[in-house]
Amino acid sequence: MSTPRKRFWTKTEITETKDGFGVQLDGREVKTPAKAPLLVPTRAIAEMIAAEWQAQGEKIDPETMPATRFANAAIDKVATQFDEVAAMLVAYGETDLLCYRASFPEALIARQAAAWDPLLDWASQRFGVTWNVTTGVMPTPQDQQVTQRLGAHVAQFTVFQLAAFHDLVAVSGSLVIGLAAAENHRDLETLWLASQLDEDWQIEQWGTDEDAAELIATRRAAFLNAGCYFNACTTDSSLLK
Repeated sequence: MSTPRKRFWTKTEITETKDGFGVQLDGREVKTPAKAPLLVPTRAIAEMIAAEWQAQGEKIDPETMPATRFANAAIDKVATQFDEVAAMLVAYGETDLLCYRASFPEALIARQAAAWDPLLDWASQRFGVTWNVTTGVMPTPQDQQVTQRLGAHVAQFTVFQLAAFHDLVAVSGSLVIGLAAAENHRDLETLWLASQLDEDWQIEQWGTDEDAAELIATRRAAFLNAGCYFNACTTDSSLLK
């Protein structure tokens, strides 16, 4: 386990160049782990990153810096393997969570239909695709149009958007939920609850323990942080004030 780095700065500032917005700590440029300049496309993202650095205590805690981590991932990783990351995320549509339903009990069937059918209907209308919905866990193939059309859409994301979109999809287990979050089709909390529907049902029946509750809280924070960061990729900072 690495030793936590100590805080070495007092003042955090946002800078603007022709290549984007950066963050300085006492005049020193923040860089990514790969030593690339940490430059982001919108002031809104830079403000999030600057706020995270300014909020650090005596020791730096990376777990409290999601916007910084997303930007680092975008610059150091996604930029060099964009197509691979995009394809991996689009592949979630082939076995999307929302397409696999319970066969019993009736109360769970109804709850899934109420929460998931509207999201699939939206995705069908928005992207012109048809979803194959089944019961149980055996894989049911989707039409090629799903990966083709949704893949074309995801390919238009910037590297910064794709870095956040990764968590929206991977944490929820649903390409549809990730897209709904990216397009502000529903608020993030509602979409998170939709992704947790099966787990919440099980908790209602059998209860939960402290470790499971902590894991759920961590995943929820990751999903919400990803949604906020994705929105900041295209949001003018003046709209946040």
